Amino acid sequence: MMGSRKTIMTCLVAAFFLVGCATIVSHTQWPVNITSTPDQATVVITERDEGKIFEGKTPTIVTLKSGGGYFRSKEYTVNVSKEGFGTKTIVLKGDLNPWYLGNVIFGGLIGILIVDPLTGAMWKIQPDKVNIVLDKKSSKAGEGVHLAIMLLEDVPNELRDSMIKIK
Repeated sequence: MMGSRKTIMTCLVAAFFLVGCATIVSHTQWPVNITSTPDQATVVITERDEGKIFEGKTPTIVTLKSGGGYFRSKEYTVNVSKEGFGTKTIVLKGDLNPWYLGNVIFGGLIGILIVDPLTGAMWKIQPDKVNIVLDKKSSKAGEGVHLAIMLLEDVPNELRDSMIKIK
């Protein structure tokens, strides 16, 4: 009986020191709420290693992984666009998860150096709420007009009659 209690206590103490604090009490995937003004804008999310990982319309909630490798967070580029409006781009990336610091008290070196960095739990995707305000494209006079400077020989013959000589 005494031996089994000792074994149970040893297992509990070992489990306590062989885990990462952030891995236990936190997440490795984070929901991000993306809204836009106006709504129903197209959202395209890309990640540096995986390429395009999501395409949809606002409002939407996307769950994103925080870890990108040993001691490396993920970084996502979010493009929001809608016809008649300009495109806006923001970057979402992993910031240090406050629960990771709990390893100083609870997780020990194994949590600090191995478990949380490998699982990605040491990172938290920020910001978790994004509201993009798209600017309406202007329709000013002259928009889309371009100036081209060229030699007279390069001007097509049918346009030469409408040219104005400048002194």
